[in-house]
Amino acid sequence: MPPRKTLRLSTPLAAGLLFAAAPAIAEPVVIGVPTWPSANVTAQIIAQAAASMGVEVELLPRGTMTLLADMAEGSADVHPELWFPNLAGALERLNERGSIVVGDHGVEARQNVCVTKATAEMTGIKAVADLADPQMAVSFDSDNDGKGEIWIGAPTWSSTEIEYIRARSYGYFRTMSLVELPEEIAMAAVDVAASFGSPMVFYCYAPHHVFDLHELVVLEEPAYDPERWNLIKRADDPYWLQKSRAETAWDVSHFHVAYAKRLEEDEPEFARFLSNMALEAADITAISYAFQVEHKPAAQVASEWIARNEDRLKEWMQ
Repeated sequence: MPPRKTLRLSTPLAAGLLFAAAPAIAEPVVIGVPTWPSANVTAQIIAQAAASMGVEVELLPRGTMTLLADMAEGSADVHPELWFPNLAGALERLNERGSIVVGDHGVEARQNVCVTKATAEMTGIKAVADLADPQMAVSFDSDNDGKGEIWIGAPTWSSTEIEYIRARSYGYFRTMSLVELPEEIAMAAVDVAASFGSPMVFYCYAPHHVFDLHELVVLEEPAYDPERWNLIKRADDPYWLQKSRAETAWDVSHFHVAYAKRLEEDEPEFARFLSNMALEAADITAISYAFQVEHKPAAQVASEWIARNEDRLKEWMQ
């Protein structure tokens, strides 16, 4: 288990952001840190804002499903970027007691399968369903095993499990090797493929800095149809993959801050801040670019973002 990191800030974040310290509570507020770039920074923004309100916090690295389960059990308090529809079912199962509150303000997002523009021109690929064609799939075969490769996400992401279902539903699980890798490794591979003009296909989501770095093509799919989606969790059924289906594009996605309901009583100012927090797509792209491309530490990216957005944070704290 990764060690917890306790954050205690004594230096003002920026002029005008310090508030009178709230009464101490027995245990620090535990903020989860998922693995994708923007969530790293969003967790730091929340932590530094909490410190300015006199709230002691701990930063706890966690996969998103584990973090959600921890929140339901009471051992974690904040999820910085809870994605929907990815985690809607899990939240419904785990939140029977109403112990988790989802903030009202979401960031609209999308989830797709992408190639670089050069890849599209080189291979002629236009649609996700094209990957089920062995002649197309071999265009993405980098290890000469007769099957192409597609990055479907990081091992701890809820979307990765759904991408397995989508691959089976579209049929390209037979023609493509489904690769799970940490995002930083996959994005580095995209950079290398783009620089050498090599074909590459991968799960993509936005807002994300990769759309600023490369000219990407989103592969075509039938419009989202809830009647053609039926998701069964791996943990719930050994035949989850055979019984599930996802035969169309993802529904419109969005993500929100989620927090433990107990904070509304124990730390009302901080809970109000979390409820009011309203990041925008441009914020997410900027902070992920600074963290992933410019290689700035998450804490530094957060403090720089806070310094540029003092007025917004003041509004969220009211």
